[in-house]
Amino acid sequence: MLKDIKKLLERNSFVIAVSITLLIIYLSLAHSPSVVSAIPVSDKSLHGFAYFGLTISWLFAFKKSHKDLKTRVLIGFLLLVMGAALEYLQGRITNYRTPDYLDIVANTFGIIIAIVSYRRLLRFYATI
Repeated sequence: MLKDIKKLLERNSFVIAVSITLLIIYLSLAHSPSVVSAIPVSDKSLHGFAYFGLTISWLFAFKKSHKDLKTRVLIGFLLLVMGAALEYLQGRITNYRTPDYLDIVANTFGIIIAIVSYRRLLRFYATI
């Protein structure tokens, strides 16, 4: 069963990465629901987890094409630029969101943790 799930994830890894990206873009620019505001977790930790998951999804989507650190850093850099652009857009195109540079710091932290832990996650993934 795990092997079937693994094959399904591998076949759809690019679609999953794009879907997570679109979800993060939507959540970054939409009104935040009151349910999210009621969760007693720091906004910065949510940013870190979101960008960790986003980075891992893109690293797995391009798993075969990047064995070197340079490509992983490029993916991380592009996601960091996306996060910074979303923070900028929050202040420019919405009147219900405010940009926060600490959100960019939290995004960066999530990206770095994903890049650093990727090889270990890939080894674990290979055992399935």
